[in-house]
Formats: sequence, C-alpha cells, structure tokens
Amino acid sequence: RVTLDAIKQLGASARGVVVVRPDVSDATLKQMADGGIRGIRFTQADPVTAVTKLDMIEPLARRIAPLGWHVQIHMTSKQILDAEALWNRLPCPIVFDHMGRMDPKLGPADPAFAVIRRLIDKGKTWVKLAGAYLNTAEGPPRYADATRLALAFSTAAPERCVWGSDWPHPTEAADRKPDDALLFDLLTVWVPSEASRRRILVDNPETLYGFPKTA
Repeated sequence: RVTLDAIKQLGASARGVVVVRPDVSDATLKQMADGGIRGIRFTQADPVTAVTKLDMIEPLARRIAPLGWHVQIHMTSKQILDAEALWNRLPCPIVFDHMGRMDPKLGPADPAFAVIRRLIDKGKTWVKLAGAYLNTAEGPPRYADATRLALAFSTAAPERCVWGSDWPHPTEAADRKPDDALLFDLLTVWVPSEASRRRILVDNPETLYGFPKTA
C-alpha cells in the first residue's frame, strides 16, 4: 500500500516492483497493475533471509504474464546456473538483478554469464547494471572486477540493460555504505557510448516499465 501510494503521488514518472506470495489474489494483482506495478521480485541470494522460494517463481510468473509484468531475480550466479531449465520455461520477461551476482574472480567467465547471454539472445531477458559493491573483491573506487562484468553485458547487449542505484544499499552496514555519486559516475566507464547510456537510462526503462515515451 505504501508503494502504491508513493507511485500515485509521483505520477507518470514512477513505477514499482513488488514482492508477493502465491496466495495473492488476482484482484490484488490487477489493483497493483492499475497502480503502476510492473514486476515481482525474488530475492534468494541469501536463503537465510529470503522471504520467497524458488518453487514460487514459475506459478507466479504464469499469473503475471498476462499483465505484461516481469520477474526480477536476485540470486547468486550458482543459483542462476542451477535453475537454467526454469528460466527457459518462464512465460514472462526476466530481469537479473545486480548483473547476476557473478563470482568476482571469474566475471564474464562465470558459467552463469553464458546462461544469461543465451536468454538475452532469445529476447526475453534483461540485466540490471547495479551493485558494483556486491560483485567485487577489488572494491572502490574503480571496482575493476565489477566493471569488467558490466562492460561485458553493456557491450554485448546494450538494448537489454537497465541501470539501478540500489540505494539505500540495505545489505551494507551503516559505516560501509558505498558512495552513490561514485556508483553513478561508474556508468560512464561501464557504458562509454553516450548513445548506449541514453538507451540504458531512458529507452530501455520505457520499454521494460512502460514509462511514457520521450521525444
């Protein structure tokens, strides 16, 4: 209700993604759709704190597909790799959050990268360029390992990338919060082409979230 109220106050400039359980009613989903919700999120990277389960994804995906929604997936690369068959069955678009949480030592060589690339090639999958601090062993200010991964995605498929700040960084302790300005400035490194940055920041979100088209 808080999210729907915020979208209402912000108007055409806002959309939302929610967390729901299988017992959510069709009427509630319709109310959410009318209120600007465009997807449902599954956060399972940490099974201890996860409020959703893997077996919830497919049944809910089939219910939201007629609404034009997507499923947003936050899992580790191993979890993504293990569930490859599931991703190929889903009837709705998929958004892999935080660049798929690849192993920082492997980056694009992580087997899950190839899984996501194959899904992108099928035209049903997006990648969120976000969470540099979640995909790094090298850390700020350059996040060199996360940057290698972001460049691999943005070079291969800029038409299937969106960007996110991940503010307010809920996984990080108060004294370890990343510098938001630094994270935003990284986008010019991750996506050197100005045309591609516009696509990622403007055109792609218009398509994925249904924002009004800009001139």
